Amino acid sequence: MALLDTVLRAAARRYRLPAGGIDSVRRQADSHAARLAAVIEQAREDRARGQTPTASAGHAFVEALAAMIRDAMRPEAGDPVFQAMALRHRHAPVREYASLSAHAARDRRQVRAAVNALAHPARLESVQAGPQREALARLHAAASSQSWRELDEALRSLEARQHADGTPFAHSLARLLESAALLRLERLAALERDDRVHRYQALRDLRGPRSGSSAAAEQGYASQQRGRAVEAQAAQALGALARRLDEQAGGAGVFRVATSLLVSPAIAGSAARAKTEWDAVLLRRAHADGEGPVWDVCLLVEAKASIDAATTDLPRLLRGLRLLAQAGADAIYPFESREGRVCLRGASLRKLSADEPVLARSVLYCCDASAEPPRLLGAASRMQLLSAPASLAFADALENGGQTDLRMLEPVWHALLESPQWGAVLHQYPMLRQARELAVHIDDLKAAIARVAETGHGSC
Repeated sequence: MALLDTVLRAAARRYRLPAGGIDSVRRQADSHAARLAAVIEQAREDRARGQTPTASAGHAFVEALAAMIRDAMRPEAGDPVFQAMALRHRHAPVREYASLSAHAARDRRQVRAAVNALAHPARLESVQAGPQREALARLHAAASSQSWRELDEALRSLEARQHADGTPFAHSLARLLESAALLRLERLAALERDDRVHRYQALRDLRGPRSGSSAAAEQGYASQQRGRAVEAQAAQALGALARRLDEQAGGAGVFRVATSLLVSPAIAGSAARAKTEWDAVLLRRAHADGEGPVWDVCLLVEAKASIDAATTDLPRLLRGLRLLAQAGADAIYPFESREGRVCLRGASLRKLSADEPVLARSVLYCCDASAEPPRLLGAASRMQLLSAPASLAFADALENGGQTDLRMLEPVWHALLESPQWGAVLHQYPMLRQARELAVHIDDLKAAIARVAETGHGSC
């Protein structure tokens, strides 16, 4: 389809990185993180040519990493997330608190459910007024207020009453008293009185609302609304393109847009960590079988509220393309979408590829964010570098006022070059470049469609 190719070529790419590869990275290396990105990209290119990165490159890497750690540890203007990590690495009580906190929500639900089975207000209506009913009410109030020490005391008071007067729920009381979930919550409450844990909590709070809080829920809702708005804009732009293609094809209904397209489970292949839902897809009718029209995929579109989100998403998108390409050439697959079921030809899906030339003609990231200077070292890569054990040990030595020998950071350099677990960091600049090559501002896509329609260039 010449018109579609013309639109994709005509759309301005305001997010594209400057030409020049590693030289461009070096010119923009005006921060420790950017310098790290430049060294990492040079190392990747050396390895791609079959060469071993030089000792001077390794020294430049550890120097830049050390400087980035020092910046992150600055008391006032540093990185609170990394400082919290360093505090956790340094102090066993903070590590224990962080570990227990990870399961605290589940533990709270388990304990509250057990307490409700004994002392829910609706159950207390059938209990005769008196000391036992009052003790059960205290038990429920302690669980509701998450006062785990008071809850333990209320349980022991009920257990003592059981021996004195007998109760119909002695087994439930004993099981709750011995509950591992309650013991963990009590230990968590005790750890919260530690000054180092207070500092850890304060640092964690600086990164945003705590998980499970009403503020976090509101933030999540706002983010969802923002994402849906971008998806709607992208679908509208794609709909305008479909109408223009229909005009070129000389009839209506040849092209259509499907949104929230779910990959058919009938496609053989692993869906692990692969994209299995596509925000918007431009389809062309191939033919009709006994059950309705069958469609070919022309363009896959993912909508992102930020351009950085596209870079983070790209590995998952590429795995999603490889999954689709596993389709059988002669098969027809049912895909569910917001508009209903659509049947896609396997032969069309098999043409999809993660290879860059094919990718550029079949995938778009649509975004409505402004084109700000790129962050050359991605957030995920930066955090993996900072959270390496050697980096945390360096931060610990820095915080304790000890000697911070740069050789402490050499294990990170060696892991980057040798460990598959560091592959995403080593290849992070090519992924950044590729994601931005695929990205287009929604206004620029609309403008390209309108411009091609006015000039009449391209035909199906």
